[in-house]
Amino acid sequence: MRRVAAAEAAAFQRYGTGRQFGPLWGVVAAPGLPLNAAWHDGSRPFATADLRAYLAFAQAWGVEAWVHVLSAFAPGVLPALQEADFALHHVLHLYTHDLEARPAAPPLEVVPSADPAGWAALSARGFGSGNEAVMRAVAQAPGTHLFTAQVDGRPAGTAALSLTDGVAAFHGTSTLAEFRERGVQAALLAARLRAAHEGGATLATVFVTPGTGSERNVIRAGFRLSGARLSFTPR
Repeated sequence: MRRVAAAEAAAFQRYGTGRQFGPLWGVVAAPGLPLNAAWHDGSRPFATADLRAYLAFAQAWGVEAWVHVLSAFAPGVLPALQEADFALHHVLHLYTHDLEARPAAPPLEVVPSADPAGWAALSARGFGSGNEAVMRAVAQAPGTHLFTAQVDGRPAGTAALSLTDGVAAFHGTSTLAEFRERGVQAALLAARLRAAHEGGATLATVFVTPGTGSERNVIRAGFRLSGARLSFTPR
């Protein structure tokens, strides 16, 4: 899991102003965005002083402080989180896929998108009102590969991936309401697995909310449960 944590911490820097606090990598994108956070890179446990320095950094920028930790490293950092008065806010399951063989072709047409603004607008429609700013930030981040699935020639869903040190991180997956239950997410997963394999990645990762349709889709696509992302915030 150290490889996944290091890749996430490095890739997260694409979203804005970053600073390192020991093994924590903090980022400020823009006020109000969920991209304002610090990732633990898994290299060693962080100290209470690291957390407090990151908290001061976030407060100086006027954003909420969030800390993401992979479950494999939680035992070593819980004392510092408790001492700094951080509490667990939510959990996402981490799934991984070993890209040993070239994945099968997607069941629907999926095309790369060269229009970040258009992709972001479509993605925000799929996620729902209030997600416009964060999807624009995702679409414009350096090194992000954007994809659009089509049903009967019409844009039906979006997805993204980023490649860092051989790890392909999948994110930004949404489906327009009128195209749900038609295999759009399955097609976007298959297309990104092929793109990641062809791009030289040896591992694909995705975080999903437990018990959702998205979790069922990634399992069907051959991903395996490998842990969880624990997100903490000050009490």
